[in-house]
Amino acid sequence: MTKKDNFLTKLPVMEKFYTIQGEGYYSGQPFYFIRLGGCDVGCHWCDVKESWDHNQHQFIEVDDLLKDVKEHTSNVVITGGEPLMWDLSELTKRFKENNIKLHLETSGAYELSGNWDWICLSPKKKMLPKKEIYTVADELKVVIHNNDDFKFAIQESEKVSHECKLFLQPEWSKFDLMKDKIVQFVMKNKNWNISLQIHKYLEID
Repeated sequence: MTKKDNFLTKLPVMEKFYTIQGEGYYSGQPFYFIRLGGCDVGCHWCDVKESWDHNQHQFIEVDDLLKDVKEHTSNVVITGGEPLMWDLSELTKRFKENNIKLHLETSGAYELSGNWDWICLSPKKKMLPKKEIYTVADELKVVIHNNDDFKFAIQESEKVSHECKLFLQPEWSKFDLMKDKIVQFVMKNKNWNISLQIHKYLEID
């Protein structure tokens, strides 16, 4: 039995909060974030490693999450961890029934589940995305930690649709080292954009 077979109405939640989207295409807009526990992708630079072990987090009913969301907004980001470790069909069904717009942030390493208004795909070298998610991704966000990541970004961009928005995001600890290289890359490759973690500059969640 896998995680996709269990907890269709309960999900492990590390944290949930209403804040400003700090990254990517919708940067600067308010969203309610639900961060699910569980991830085995294992990025060494991950800034939420406490999310990796889902057993450390409380399983919460989807309807209770929905109640919290409706007190704040109708725009939600489901993130992680790696949220697609869990079957999100019931969550998206219940939220959609209540006119909630749903955004997904995922590495794509697991099979896609649920019905989404926006999918931000952030691929990782250690566990590449499943093929199907490339065709439905609305946004490709590649974290730049070293020079080899530029090559990886180009390779991944060739797998998504022409409508997919392309972003490079400097890994926070390497910002000073990589920022000029990212600027030069985007100036030469005009279909790409720069994503900055503005929530960290604003010192908010």
